[in-house]
Amino acid sequence: MRILHASSEVYPYSKTGGLADMVGALAKALARTGRQVGVVTPLYAGIRERFPDLKPVELPLDFPLGQRRVAASLWSLNPSPELTLYFVDQADFYQRPGLYQADGVDYPDNAERFVFFSKVIAHLALHLPWQPEALHLHDWQTSLAALLLHHHRRTAGQGKGPKVCLTIHNLAYQGLFPAAQYGLTNLPAEYFNLAGVEFYGQLGCLKAGIVYADIITTVSPRYAREITTEEMGCGLDGLLRQRNSSLVGILNGVDADEWNPQSDPHLKHAYSAADLRGKEMNKLELQREFGLPIRADIPLFGSIGRLAEQKGVEILLAALEETLGAKMQFIVVGSGAPTFEKAYRDLARRYPSQVGVQIGFNEGLSHRIEAGSDFFLMPSRFEPCGLNQMYGLRYGAIPIVRATGGLDDTVIDIREDSAKANGIKFMEYSPAALVKSIHKALALFEEPHLMQQFRHNGMTADFSWNRVVSEYIRIYEKIGT
Repeated sequence: MRILHASSEVYPYSKTGGLADMVGALAKALARTGRQVGVVTPLYAGIRERFPDLKPVELPLDFPLGQRRVAASLWSLNPSPELTLYFVDQADFYQRPGLYQADGVDYPDNAERFVFFSKVIAHLALHLPWQPEALHLHDWQTSLAALLLHHHRRTAGQGKGPKVCLTIHNLAYQGLFPAAQYGLTNLPAEYFNLAGVEFYGQLGCLKAGIVYADIITTVSPRYAREITTEEMGCGLDGLLRQRNSSLVGILNGVDADEWNPQSDPHLKHAYSAADLRGKEMNKLELQREFGLPIRADIPLFGSIGRLAEQKGVEILLAALEETLGAKMQFIVVGSGAPTFEKAYRDLARRYPSQVGVQIGFNEGLSHRIEAGSDFFLMPSRFEPCGLNQMYGLRYGAIPIVRATGGLDDTVIDIREDSAKANGIKFMEYSPAALVKSIHKALALFEEPHLMQQFRHNGMTADFSWNRVVSEYIRIYEKIGT
């Protein structure tokens, strides 16, 4: 089978979060099964310099975009014989400091940037020489391609194109734009209605994918159920209930090549579930890196990610104010809302021997935090899948999570199964519930044999892409029949 993925970010070429990790890992895992796999993504600033082996593709890209025409060129890269990356080179749209925003503010022309990208995707799905049989779209930035192909199937006498799978990575980000931006699609007005792409008078890019894709997946089974509820459906729960028979939750995997404590190039000390001495040394290295007291007997809590309300930053900050009086250390790496960035800096200033903060993202440092932390904090308000808790499990950093989405699917609390327990979960979204969980972690730290059991359970669990790639293959084959 021949599969074309489309994503606005793909690791290791571009990344703001888990979307890039998932697409990069899934494409690689599919290629290893012998399938022909392509991935189309924008050529952002810096990619050409970091990957100088890019080759031009002779496939003209020139499309109407509302009242004007926009041209682009295409470049390719082959990490393996079965895997081809296609980079859309449109300098005005993609050669910018950030992927979606600058200084925390969305680019004002994001509608133009990603409507154009969707047009490129649909064109490649129809005109690549190897003729993809399935097109796998990821999130709102690509979703309009489902409508474009639907329109093509309605109007074309032949060459109807591949069937479409859409993965919703985070329903909260829908790509909503003023109704006038629908004109950028150059499609008939008949699609801009309640049954099509209109969402409360706006252009709903993600809604287009939900309506017109042949099958819809999410990144965890629980999240697939959650988004059909009014509480978690972000206004699209009714539509998702209508499409429930075509909605499947598949838990993301972990790229075992990138996240392996036995071979991770970002770590000074390798280790495994059978020999954790390297983890102990990585903890001391991490304390040294952040200027904290170098002590093995102090539990170290880590946190990595976007500093946003979704991630539970407000309840984490409140909980830390109550728990930092105990013998513990806390390290956070991330960026996001300026108020949260300032709050963490203030916390580090008031607790210099207990709190380490780095604003921004650093891939190597994120690996070192997973390796050096005793516990990993992820108290999300909602979390479609989450990858950091799975990285934590793989690296022996015991997750403390709220029981939502993929966090609930991956972390096993001792109350659920004492023999298989690998983390700590709480239900209520409140500082008090998180404080209680942190105190449980502090008590667990005083029980070395139990700590070892939790770590062993997490590190030996199978979160590899090999576990789930067969599920995606079944989906591609299902829609292709």
